[in-house]
Amino acid sequence: MTERLNSAQPYVIGLFRIVVGLLFTCHGAASLFGVLGGAAGGDGGTVPAGTWPGWYAAVIQLVGGGLVLLGLGTRAAAFIASGSMAYAYFDVHQSMGLWPLENGGEASAMFCWAFFVLVFTGSGAFGLDRLFTRRSAEPEPAPRESPVAA
Repeated sequence: MTERLNSAQPYVIGLFRIVVGLLFTCHGAASLFGVLGGAAGGDGGTVPAGTWPGWYAAVIQLVGGGLVLLGLGTRAAAFIASGSMAYAYFDVHQSMGLWPLENGGEASAMFCWAFFVLVFTGSGAFGLDRLFTRRSAEPEPAPRESPVAA
């Protein structure tokens, strides 16, 4: 049983990455463009351009989520996304209560840890990262070595 689960691991990680990246991208698109209910989750509003930290967080969500979704630069994008969600949790939510259920920070905490896992697992299957690593991993012809004189 363990061998079967282990053989499916890259595919499950790939699907996990796609879902997390898509959801994160949707948050950024909602905040920046007012789609899917908008920044406030229902009024169709957007975050004013250049405002700290909301607009910058939305850009990280859109770009970082898109990169994670595609599996392109997954580890770096996930690292930045995880850090932005840690900042969101501790700066925005933590002051309203200790527990995520108390302070409304469940999404920030879950995204933070989901991206943190992706930093260590990589993109898994279905990622564009694999295309580039496969090309760069092709063995180069061995250089000719001259015999060493004793």
